[in-house]
Amino acid sequence: MENLGRSSKIVMRGLIVISIFLVIGLFVVIKLFKLQVLDYDFYQENVIEQLIVETNVNPMRGTIYDANGKILATNKTVWILYVCPKSIDNPEMIAENLSKIIGVDKESILKKAKKRGYKYQIIHNSLDKETSDKVREFIDSNNLSEQIKLSASAKRYYPYNDLGSHALGFVNADGVGIYGLEKVYNNILEGTKGKYITAQNAQSGDMPFQYETYIEDENGYNLVTTMDTYIQYQLELVLRNASIESGAQNRATGIVMNPQNGEIYAMATYPSFDLNNPYELDELSKNKIDSYDKESTEYKKEYLNLLFSMWNNKAVTEIYEPGSTFKLVTTSVALQEKVATLDTGFHCSGSLKIDGYYRAISCHKRTGHGSINFAQALQQSCNPSMMTLAMRIGKANFYEYFKRFGYTSKTGIDLPSESIGYYHSYDDFSNVSLAVYSFGQTFKTTAIQQLCAISTVANGGYRVTPHFLDKIVDNDGNVIFDYEGEKGSQIIDTEVCNTISKILKEGVDGAGGAKNAYVAGYSVAAKTGTSEKKDKYDENGNTSYRVSSCVAYAPSENSQVAVIILVDEPTIGSKYGSVVVAPYVSNLMELILPYLGMKPEYSAIDNEHKQITVEDYTSKSVDEAIEALSKDGIKYEIIGDGETVLSQMPSKGSHIYIKKGRVLLYTSKDYNEEITVKVPNVIGKTPEEANLILYNAGFNVKIEGAMNFSVSQGATITYQYPASGSAIQRGDVVTIKVVYTNEKE
Repeated sequence: MENLGRSSKIVMRGLIVISIFLVIGLFVVIKLFKLQVLDYDFYQENVIEQLIVETNVNPMRGTIYDANGKILATNKTVWILYVCPKSIDNPEMIAENLSKIIGVDKESILKKAKKRGYKYQIIHNSLDKETSDKVREFIDSNNLSEQIKLSASAKRYYPYNDLGSHALGFVNADGVGIYGLEKVYNNILEGTKGKYITAQNAQSGDMPFQYETYIEDENGYNLVTTMDTYIQYQLELVLRNASIESGAQNRATGIVMNPQNGEIYAMATYPSFDLNNPYELDELSKNKIDSYDKESTEYKKEYLNLLFSMWNNKAVTEIYEPGSTFKLVTTSVALQEKVATLDTGFHCSGSLKIDGYYRAISCHKRTGHGSINFAQALQQSCNPSMMTLAMRIGKANFYEYFKRFGYTSKTGIDLPSESIGYYHSYDDFSNVSLAVYSFGQTFKTTAIQQLCAISTVANGGYRVTPHFLDKIVDNDGNVIFDYEGEKGSQIIDTEVCNTISKILKEGVDGAGGAKNAYVAGYSVAAKTGTSEKKDKYDENGNTSYRVSSCVAYAPSENSQVAVIILVDEPTIGSKYGSVVVAPYVSNLMELILPYLGMKPEYSAIDNEHKQITVEDYTSKSVDEAIEALSKDGIKYEIIGDGETVLSQMPSKGSHIYIKKGRVLLYTSKDYNEEITVKVPNVIGKTPEEANLILYNAGFNVKIEGAMNFSVSQGATITYQYPASGSAIQRGDVVTIKVVYTNEKE
């Protein structure tokens, strides 16, 4: 019995042991099933990741061109420098020499060179050719090809540096577009990355070449834009001058667009920034943080704020009250809805009382315009007249047109971060809202939104979508996509638009508030505006900040170009758009209209102030020179008794005022041409006074600015070059700038 009991215990123990092994075996089987079947894909991927090394090969990012084929953004070859810590024998020597060659701190190189657990460590990712050649020479002379390596790469490059910076945008360190057109069309420009796939052994060493494969990269497509480099340059120059001379505290911006199809020729904000070095602040921003400790948290915070502000495209992302430039819309709707005609009269006493508001709403001319007609109401920018028209149009009708003109939606421009304007909902749109909206106050819009609304009047009544994209092409020149900038729905009858344009054109030529936008020989329609920033207060609690603006288009019929410029918070001199901005719109139009192929047609006014370009008369006989000058109607003076013209004053290419201009022809070598005359001061004089003073002093005169001064009052000289007191030759040209400084709208 005792043996039987002992045997049963042995059997029991055996069963327990077998059971344990069965449980363990079952667990192993389940685990293997999970590993080899259920989690097969996961672990296979992990094994492959350990066995292979993938190296991305960046494709060439597509080129961005302007409308004439000039390169705005492209790529240039740079070299990536990296060390191979596992192979380095003498990290000290390598760090010391590379530091001297590439100008990187020795300790940072040494730290990377000593990372034995790493195969590669990047030291510099964008060496230029000259520096990379020096590194290569160091590698070759010291037999370091297994320890230091150079790899060619592509870096985004902008040939014009800051030209068009806010529209073009830029890429980040990984070559991804993060601003402007670079961001919007990133997927088109960046292409598809290629890959080197290389197997490695257990020691992380390279396997034989048969374990390598290469997936080709595909270069990005190229972007052809509507931007015109010449127009962009001129716009940026004008913005710079307007901003500096007015002391603008919150930047200036402008757009030049084809109102017929929405093609944008130029868009700029001043100050701009260097696309090749976008993280460096402009001078204005630098001055704002000069007093900060560069190591302080405050400095870093303010630096980032200024950086993002500098990158911000003011024309698209910031909103402002358009002021009187909106009056084109009010008057267009009034004629469209037949609540007024050209014969409609108004009486402006300087203000108008609106039901629901505790006081009368003022006109910019506090003494009033008196009795005026429809055209004068628009030309002289009369607020009570606009309010009267709005009341006749009615709240529902006015608000519907407000929407149709695009003020309640984005324009759809192909740039990132477009803002939508600020406006009242219809439920909150009161009689007071209706009154002040009529002259562009208490709602906000963007510059691009406002220019699109103005373009509707300029093109005969149609909505357009603003755009930079013209076409997308591959590297063989094949067109992948061609943008068709068609007009949208018609909002206003073409006849109405033509009437408004004619009124504005006559105002520029004569007694309108936009006289400073006059361009000799061209029919320019323009409207100025000045709006108060009611949501910003100075240290005394006053809303003293203003936005000065001007819109214009030409020719006034069948317009081919439309412009908007606004200067935010001018602090020097006048704050009115008619003085701060309109002269610069004139300067810009004077340059770009002939460039776009529009020929001037001189009117009687223009003939009286016509200027002419002086030809080269040297080497001609005196008789030949006299004949040529007489043919052009230019007065002349012969100095000397020779028979051949040896030199002249002014020189070839100078512009002179034909009515009181003259060319001095020197015919004797012994005549002292270096006799100089001091330039008199004509600042503050009327154009007639300045011209007479300069002519009597022996100078020729070039007049810039408002050339229509003979038909209107208040024009004065605000600028002259050379400055008074300068000593220049008799017969040389003195340039004067004419501005209507008495305008207050």
